[in-house]
Amino acid sequence: MDLQSLGWDDFFAAQLPIHAGSGCTVGRVAAEYKHIYRVYAEGGEYLASITGKLRHLADSREDFPAVGDWVTLSIADDRNAVIQGILTRRSKFSRKVAGKATEEQIVAANIDTVFLVNALNQDFNLRRIERYLTLAWDSGAAPVIILNKADLCSEVPDKVREVEAIAFGVPVLTVSCATGDGLGSLNNYIEAGKTIALLGSSGAGKSTIANRILGTDMQKTGEIRQGDGEGRHTTTHRELILIPGGGLLIDTPGMRELQLWGSEEGLADAFEDIYALAAQCRFSDCSHAGEPGCAVAAALGDDTLSQSRYDSFAKLQRELAYLSRKENFQEFLAEKNRWKKIHNQMKHLSKR
Repeated sequence: MDLQSLGWDDFFAAQLPIHAGSGCTVGRVAAEYKHIYRVYAEGGEYLASITGKLRHLADSREDFPAVGDWVTLSIADDRNAVIQGILTRRSKFSRKVAGKATEEQIVAANIDTVFLVNALNQDFNLRRIERYLTLAWDSGAAPVIILNKADLCSEVPDKVREVEAIAFGVPVLTVSCATGDGLGSLNNYIEAGKTIALLGSSGAGKSTIANRILGTDMQKTGEIRQGDGEGRHTTTHRELILIPGGGLLIDTPGMRELQLWGSEEGLADAFEDIYALAAQCRFSDCSHAGEPGCAVAAALGDDTLSQSRYDSFAKLQRELAYLSRKENFQEFLAEKNRWKKIHNQMKHLSKR
């Protein structure tokens, strides 16, 4: 396989002089297992570990390779290699790890297009779509919304209008993997050297869509439960797959929990209507909580803006603010501990 087919371009090539000392062989991470990675390179496919130095210098999960990353390699033999460094990412789709820890989990790196897959059965949820859009815009990749299982919905045009009303300028495609309707429209986004990531909740039909794109049943699929319309978890790990005819696909496990990670830029793109209204408020620091001349309150009053959309926006805004406070506090503690270590080392040296 050649590097261009894996997505290599001038953006990554320009970084090679910086990494020249750690080896000139480059590859792309295709899968991540426990303490080991599967990497595609011009010489073939390798199982790769990371150097002790890279592990030691890592301050967070972001400093470890993720699926889609370009890495520098030293080749041990025809099957094994060692990852020496990670090239700067062009884009990344991240979320906060599940649980109480304030850590970033990179779901996919160096992606060009994000397919946000949502089911049109009982699992259809506009507020979840807004959450995915916020993270997708923040990733640096272009989002495309795929409404799957159109054969299970009797109100497809209405659902499409509802999604288009909250996803300004984002393509909204309806497909049915059961009948094949609409699947041809996905080909418009498949291009040699470009990477697509499939993201969505469990049971949305990502693996079935992946199989249709790949033209073979590479990914396991599961039936939906009749009681609640939800699907079973089938994809168990993230994987970068070459698409026959060109292009790359990253399939991901379904996400039952999607906590925000990133800046307010993604929120501004996902809720540009609310930000546009806020810019018309009389006061620049308007909190939209009863101040005179509040354009947001006026829009809520005449139903130009729905209360449920504004509540969703406010909830996501609070999540980002809380996350930012926790990150800043942890950075403060880390810096404090770093200087404490330096001070102790200086005291130790002065006693010699």
